[in-house]
Amino acid sequence: MSNKLIAFYSRADENYVNGMLKTLKIGNTEIAANIIKELTDADLFKIEQLKPYSKKYNECILEAQKDQRENIRPELKIYPENIDKYDVIYIGYPNYWNTMPMAVFTFLEHFDFSNKIIKPFCTHEGSGMGSSINDIKKLCPNTKVEEGLSIYGSNVKKSVNVIKKWV
Repeated sequence: MSNKLIAFYSRADENYVNGMLKTLKIGNTEIAANIIKELTDADLFKIEQLKPYSKKYNECILEAQKDQRENIRPELKIYPENIDKYDVIYIGYPNYWNTMPMAVFTFLEHFDFSNKIIKPFCTHEGSGMGSSINDIKKLCPNTKVEEGLSIYGSNVKKSVNVIKKWV
């Protein structure tokens, strides 16, 4: 049993990659999370909304932007039973308009991360971590939030060495 958890939100289906729309069977953040799992043997948890956004990219954008604009916390399908046994939590997400998807906010607000270490990682197509590190620090004030890792989603499969160095 690991004392590390990788909690991630990822989007498959139609995505923006290298300036064009492509359909992904597995989202880029999930690929990164699986690489981290191979390197750390951490437990894996996928953050999923009870009502997922549309599989079509442009419709998803409208739905996700509305949630962000209205500061909505989407209900999640499930949560880990508890996080007490974890000392280190890797939090992964795609960058949605300079921060995390609102479902990640839901997840972070559900638990007390006091005295834990959060290691954030995000996938993006040019926007990096945005303000997500500061957002995590606001949501988890008694937590050590370490330097984040931003990975170009289109390069995630080639990022094993970068991820290994960060881990």
